[in-house]
Amino acid sequence: MTTLAADREIESLMSLHPKGFDLSLDRISRLLERLGNPQDHLPPVIHIAGTNGKGSCAAFSRALLEASGHHVHVHTSPHLVNWHERYRLAADGGGRLVEDKVFADAIARVAKANEGQKITVFEILTAVTFLLFSEHPADAVIIEVGLGGRFDATNVISDPAVSVIMPVSLDHESFLGDRVELIAAEKAGIIKGGCPVVIGAQESETALQVLIETAERLDCPAFVYGQDFLAFEENGRMVYQDEDGLMDLSPPRLPGRHQFANAAAAIAAVKAAGFEISHRVADKAMANVTWPGRMQKLPQGRLTELAPKGADIWLDGGHNPGAGVVVAEALAEQEEKNPRPLFLISGMINTKDQSGYFSAFKGLVRHVYTVPVSLSEASVPNDELAIRAVEAGLSAEPVSSVANALMLLRDTWDGPPPRILISGSLYLAGAVLAENGTPPV
Repeated sequence: MTTLAADREIESLMSLHPKGFDLSLDRISRLLERLGNPQDHLPPVIHIAGTNGKGSCAAFSRALLEASGHHVHVHTSPHLVNWHERYRLAADGGGRLVEDKVFADAIARVAKANEGQKITVFEILTAVTFLLFSEHPADAVIIEVGLGGRFDATNVISDPAVSVIMPVSLDHESFLGDRVELIAAEKAGIIKGGCPVVIGAQESETALQVLIETAERLDCPAFVYGQDFLAFEENGRMVYQDEDGLMDLSPPRLPGRHQFANAAAAIAAVKAAGFEISHRVADKAMANVTWPGRMQKLPQGRLTELAPKGADIWLDGGHNPGAGVVVAEALAEQEEKNPRPLFLISGMINTKDQSGYFSAFKGLVRHVYTVPVSLSEASVPNDELAIRAVEAGLSAEPVSSVANALMLLRDTWDGPPPRILISGSLYLAGAVLAENGTPPV
């Protein structure tokens, strides 16, 4: 396989700079100043933070804006297969992943501007985001926070068109705090004085209160799910409601009831950012939205051929208890409509609450096959992960790979075509898409 030029540039950076996160804005601000502060020369920015649902909100926002005929840049993280997935540049007919030559050139220029100063690779790649987005024309920019909010490298945006806080729950406790109100305060760090704020559906009243109080203290127009806007299912349709009235829409293409709330947050955010959203546009966006690796029906490929005949295979990169709950609910909804025996193939890393994730599937999953996450040094050994699943009340056994799990299920299951969920880590989701031969485009 040919190594892409941008990959070579990133590998070089990895050898020079520390891995991981170093939460501070000093280094990124210094670097951006050397680059001419490209973050100050962007179209209207939709800045999205939260524990779960950030990527879905970004996907819905992009779909809404592109359905309106707007040109949109999108930055998301992490990627699944290729680094290029993090940078989608505006184009006629819909955005395209950044071309390798353009990407590699931007990385090289940012690295040169840094002059070997201490910095993390994530900060360099965030600077690349702002450089690319400032040099290519667009009508809007969507930027997903990497980690937290207050000290995330993306939080040098001083005047966003709207800040969005999606559902907040426990995750990355070693960086953000071990109580949901502490995590909410970190996420609220992207809220800027006087700028509109959209607060998505929050399970925690404590988190919601922190977010509302921050918006009030900074004198921000705030739009709160359940108070100022909402969405619900009615007769198989999605109904969105805000102060402007009701919209009767096609159900979101992304499966799961939680996507109604994610879609609603995106509609509210795009409107708060100053863009008009017609009924026709919103309906088109719901039908066309895509978001790889998040409750994605696994496309036909090399891995799907190993599964039991007629199997219904889903892929999801959710990796914390909150994500487990929404995925389990989505599968329970599918079970109501089209009953099938459900099997789980899961790999996780050691910074996540494995038992908490598995507990969401108790009573729903027949059996769990635990696998190593080959792309992460932090992978939980598959035998240890099986113990965590058993502790959560599930039947489980370790298997050496996703491919072997699918073949084992094919050779031992003699019931009706099963439903299979492959989940527990974005690293795992990326590896599955690569091995299947169906990377994001």
